Amino acid sequence: MNTSPLAQAFPELPAIEGVTLRVARARYKEWDRCDLTFAELAPGTSVAGVTTQSRCPSPEVEWCRKALVLGQARALVVNAGNSNAFTGDRGRAAVEAIAARAAGHLGCQPSDVFVASTGVIGVPLPIDKAEAGLDAAFTAQPCDWRAATDAIGTTDTFPKAAVTRAIVDGKTITLVGIIKGSGMIAPDMATMLGFVFTDAAIEPAYLQRALTAANEASFSRITVDSDTSTSDTVLAFATGAAGNATITADEDAGADAFRAALSDLCLQLAHLVVRDGEGATKFIQVDVQGAESDRSAHRIAMSIANSPLVKTAIAGGDANWGRVVMAVGKAGEPAERDRLAIRFGATQVARDGLAVPDYDEAPVAKHLRGQEIEIGVDIGLGDGRATAWTCDLTHGYISINADYRS
Repeated sequence: MNTSPLAQAFPELPAIEGVTLRVARARYKEWDRCDLTFAELAPGTSVAGVTTQSRCPSPEVEWCRKALVLGQARALVVNAGNSNAFTGDRGRAAVEAIAARAAGHLGCQPSDVFVASTGVIGVPLPIDKAEAGLDAAFTAQPCDWRAATDAIGTTDTFPKAAVTRAIVDGKTITLVGIIKGSGMIAPDMATMLGFVFTDAAIEPAYLQRALTAANEASFSRITVDSDTSTSDTVLAFATGAAGNATITADEDAGADAFRAALSDLCLQLAHLVVRDGEGATKFIQVDVQGAESDRSAHRIAMSIANSPLVKTAIAGGDANWGRVVMAVGKAGEPAERDRLAIRFGATQVARDGLAVPDYDEAPVAKHLRGQEIEIGVDIGLGDGRATAWTCDLTHGYISINADYRS
């Protein structure tokens, strides 16, 4: 598979004290690569998470939701190549077996083990392969972030990770995030598997509030193809090894710095997923302002970002602002045709419900030939604003998904 033309280099990532990574080959698919990731977490690690809004979630998602209530984690197990979704009792048994195996190895409760899987839907995860893969991981040498990131991918064309830092209670804390995702990306939360690790000391309930807010401004504003996965999971783990006074509320020292760093990290990761959108050649930012509310602006922005007609026009370099009008109109949010204004890049192409007279199409054509595209829409009704990010829709998307199970 060719690397996305929008790919970004894998960053230098520091170790996070309290996190030990290992990978192994469970051979969930016929491929010559590691496909099981095992992250061992120090005792006392706090955890928070957000999961798919799909009404058909995987057993792994259901397991994580129950475990998140307790707020503590000792391990993360990620399986690639088989999502274990829509697999009934056999799928649930596989998750229970994985959690029990890891818990037995660490001497903790199964509820301290978080499990995530990604890949083909409808095929039960083989318990024998999962247990053998875990046994191999338990005795494997610790690995770096790059190896762990490679092991969680499926149709990803490049490994995706990011790092941020903040000063909290006079101490430098570090956040590292790894993520996989390329298709089936249209969130009601996140649409991918993403994992954040930090050495900060954060109380679980506060970590959950911070992650929920960061998710709303990042993973919930991206889309590749309008399809929400059964398995989407984002988990954040805080080991407390940095030694700062535990953050429990917004008023605590460094809480605002931690939240800013987490939000920055999540936005970086979300953008990387869009840049690896299946078949993508252009990264598209959709800015909406002038809506009746921020919520309304968000819905309009996502309507534009999800439109196959808008996305194919951008793929072809066609400044077809009529397709943007269509996407605004179908969003189901308040809009008035004769107040609408649209721009591509810095060039206004429509205003007051009409094409701008004699606008110069040359800078628009130049903008659309690039890899970084901006679409701006002013609804003209209020102060609501929102941004969404997507990619173009090309023949490459069809080729990848037509052959996905073969």
